[in-house]
Parts: sequence; structure tokens; C-alpha cells
Amino acid sequence: MKKDLGVKPYLFPMPLLMIATYGDNDKVDVMPMAWGGICDSNMVALNIHENHRTTKNIKKRGAFTISVADVDHLEESDYFGMVSGDRVEDKFEKTNMHAIKSDKVDAPIIEEYPITLECKVAGYEDSMHGFRVVGEIVNVVADEKVLTEDGKVDPTKLNAFVFDQFQNGYYKIGEKVGTAWQSGKKFTK
Repeated sequence: MKKDLGVKPYLFPMPLLMIATYGDNDKVDVMPMAWGGICDSNMVALNIHENHRTTKNIKKRGAFTISVADVDHLEESDYFGMVSGDRVEDKFEKTNMHAIKSDKVDAPIIEEYPITLECKVAGYEDSMHGFRVVGEIVNVVADEKVLTEDGKVDPTKLNAFVFDQFQNGYYKIGEKVGTAWQSGKKFTK
């Protein structure tokens, strides 16, 4: 029997996207967000509050990066969401993580994260349902340790985790349980 839970943002899994930008004086700013993702083969959408420092940085620079957080850096990733860049002078510096400047966009690449999408702003959408940044993916960089022999990303090597909207937990992902457009073939006969 199903129980009515009311209106809740209950989708699972929710990605934990690590959004990195440059702020004033080229300071690295990172925030985690779960309300975003791929919206076309080369586009991403970030459903983000317009008053976030990250949003202001994106508007100033016209660029951002999105990284996949890994379990090895779960504590740092969670910290980035706990503390506002408006209240802590340099929250990135406190984590002892490292960033390099992207060659493709005016945004940082966090070296410790295994995969990063480099994005330039394609547009903004402001509606009664919230503010959205739409970005064009101009490049993807990945640590060689998460690639297969033929140069593709191996999800089992990412050591990624997702956000749990139900109880505010993080869950490690990685076990392959099927193949897209193959596992359901028996129903096509």
C-alpha cells in the first residue's frame, strides 16, 4: 500500500554537482548543488538562487565548471555547502584542495575531483519558478585514473556519491546493474 507524503522534492538519485567559479581577486569559490544537470548533449542547467555568490561570479565571468565529487573528498564537498562564501573570506583555502585555471573558460578546475565539465554561459532564465543558468559544455577533463583503456570514463572508478533528498544523506555509487537500451530487450519481442 502506498502512503501519501505530500509535495516533496523527492527524486533519487540527485547528483551532487560541484560548481566552481572565480570571485573577486580570482579567489576560487565552490558550492555543491543537487538541482541541476544535463539538459542537452552539450548543455547544462543550474537551478540556483540568484543571490548566491556563485551566481554573481557566473554573471561577472560568464563561465563556471562542474565537477563530480568523489568519496575521498566528501568532507570538503559538504563543507563547501555548509559555509557561505559571503561569510567566510576564503572557504576554498581552508580545505587544502588545489585549483588550476581552465584553458577553455574563465573558471577554476579543482584538481582533486576526478572529472570536470568546463562551461560558458549560454543564457539565463528567470521565471516565477526560479532562476536558472544554462551553460554550454566546451570541454571535459578527467583524471586518467578514472578512464578505461580506450579513454572512456569508468563510473566504477569515479568513486562518486549522490545526495539523498529524503534524509539528507550521501550514498556512494558505482556498481553496474544493467546496460541502457539492452537490459529491457526481452520486451521488444
